[in-house]
Amino acid sequence: MVFIGMDHGTTGISFCIMDNDENILDIFKIGREESKNGTVNAIYELEKRIDLKDIDLMAITYAMGDGISKILPIAEVKNRGILSIEGAGKVTGGGTSVYSDLENSKIPAIIIPGLHENSKSLNKLFRAAYSHQASSEKVSISYNAYKETNWKNMIVADISSNSVDILIENEKISGAIDACLGAMGVIHGPLDLKMIREVDEGYKTANECFSHAGAIKIAGIDGKVAHAKKELLDNYKNKDEKAILAIDTLVMTVAMEIAGLIGISEENIEGIVLTGSIGSLKEPFNFEDKINKYFKNKYKIKILSPESGSIGACQIAKDVFKGQKNILGIEVKL
Repeated sequence: MVFIGMDHGTTGISFCIMDNDENILDIFKIGREESKNGTVNAIYELEKRIDLKDIDLMAITYAMGDGISKILPIAEVKNRGILSIEGAGKVTGGGTSVYSDLENSKIPAIIIPGLHENSKSLNKLFRAAYSHQASSEKVSISYNAYKETNWKNMIVADISSNSVDILIENEKISGAIDACLGAMGVIHGPLDLKMIREVDEGYKTANECFSHAGAIKIAGIDGKVAHAKKELLDNYKNKDEKAILAIDTLVMTVAMEIAGLIGISEENIEGIVLTGSIGSLKEPFNFEDKINKYFKNKYKIKILSPESGSIGACQIAKDVFKGQKNILGIEVKL
């Protein structure tokens, strides 16, 4: 038995291969640009590692996931499970080509939804407040957090190119705060008044503002997404004042968002789970230490692999294959 999880991330598409005992056999990533121009093919990369006939089920996360609200077989999903690709960060087409390759391969696959106003599993107050709360890989990240900790009530904080924090209560995702609403990531962040004015005055689109509202805005970095994080961390390591201010500001906004979710939770939060390329960092700074400055050891903190999105998708594939009908409150329909 072999299960595959796919995480459609900002900088690339990650795959996890797992056996029936949840042993990770391999994790690999395909760059968006390489996928789009055809220099790398997802099916070929999988075939190099396993016999495709051995795959029992694959779980796929793709973009916003706002066109579906249940976990569905890929054959039942229209338009790749999204309403639109507009206004959601940089679009390269790399993820679309991977999705099409997998769809045409006939590998048994399910699609994981995002969290949005039509997600019946969520707290009605979050659904009323926000049209969109988190893209689909945040569901798989949350499931990996649940499997790793066994906590029924927690906050899952995914900090990387963007930052999204998820509230889980009684083993169910209650709500989340999307990247354009609250905390900064490295690239993306909330639109403040200055940016709204720039949009209204025609200087920038809202998406252009969103894609430069993270820590890079403070650090004065403006380049390709794939290189911006490295430049930010290199500058931080070299004690650049703007980079230090950018990281410290990012941490503060994440802490503020986590504290807000804890504050409105109806349950006692057991701990905070950190993941993502920044949330799991130890060097050149320890993210756990920085965030704990605000929480002062009041909560247990668990660090996940930065590949938790693809790992969690694998775990969802395995459990759905074995008959599970509910994933953190999200209905499975096969």
